[in-house]
Amino acid sequence: IKVVQLQKKAGKAVLETYGELALGPYAKMEIGQATSLPTEKIIEALGDLMKEKEVNITTKVCGVAIPFASSLMSIIEMPALPYKQLASMIPLEARKYIPVPISEVVIDWSIIPKDDTKDDEPVDETAKPLAHTDVLLVAIHNETISRYTEIVAKTGLESSFFEIEIFSTMRSVLEQSNNPVMIVDMGAATTKLYVVERGTVRNSHTINRGSQDITSTLSKSLGIPLHDAELMKRGMGLTPEAGPHFEEIVNLVLSYVFSEINQVILNYQRKYKKTLSKVILVGGGSSLKGIEALAQKNLQIEVVAGNPFVKTEAPAFLEQILRETGPEFAVAVGVALRKLQEIEP
Repeated sequence: IKVVQLQKKAGKAVLETYGELALGPYAKMEIGQATSLPTEKIIEALGDLMKEKEVNITTKVCGVAIPFASSLMSIIEMPALPYKQLASMIPLEARKYIPVPISEVVIDWSIIPKDDTKDDEPVDETAKPLAHTDVLLVAIHNETISRYTEIVAKTGLESSFFEIEIFSTMRSVLEQSNNPVMIVDMGAATTKLYVVERGTVRNSHTINRGSQDITSTLSKSLGIPLHDAELMKRGMGLTPEAGPHFEEIVNLVLSYVFSEINQVILNYQRKYKKTLSKVILVGGGSSLKGIEALAQKNLQIEVVAGNPFVKTEAPAFLEQILRETGPEFAVAVGVALRKLQEIEP
């Protein structure tokens, strides 16, 4: 769990505090391992984080990000019609893409803007010549909303919105640009890929590999406990001190991830005849030392670490630590920025 507290002062978002809590121990597992905790355990963990004296959270007013895995996101093609007509048609069309009854989900949608040059049209010789509109369709199951509503209520928080984590991340790490970029969010169990263009998600993909796979591979290869492997991974990363054997082991896991990323990039570029301008790394797994250089070598494209804290004001002495931890807090900063805009326009 990640938490970030911001306050607006003189028109700027000022960082007051931030903190995180590993959930592994709540499932009797190691730190760094992915968990699927029951609601009551999440409530317990969040309550513990809110009470942490070092974190010192002083507000209950918040927003909450929902994991991408708890949502369904799809781009659907609709006739080029006025907004009101689309609004009545989309719930009917959505049934083709959502594998559960529409009554069981909350749906939202937005029209994807077209380029003036029309060069974002898919290259398809058999495509119908009729005018159409691409629409980003998002659905969240009612049970998920109920679960997060219960978590918020039982921890005494006051949340006015839930949003899917990718939208929080986009708000915190993207600058104003029409150039397509890829956001790579490396978590413990999965790595999520999003191609974003003109402020809209054009493609998303999940790879079933994450930073815990690096830890488990290190543990098996070196014959050491998971706890020690996690400490080694976090402490040394892909630095020269780690040695070539360490890098080989890490590459066993990451070569699959990079292969999948390259395939998604290639598919996007073929479909839309556009080149990605860069890849932005976020998530806890992207804090591995040396991963940017390794990613750039494998992807042959500019790779940068996401730094959401550049959109906040903070003491100068924190600059280095915030740059290093920034990728992990992309979602939390994005949520806090939205809430700040909401309460103080």
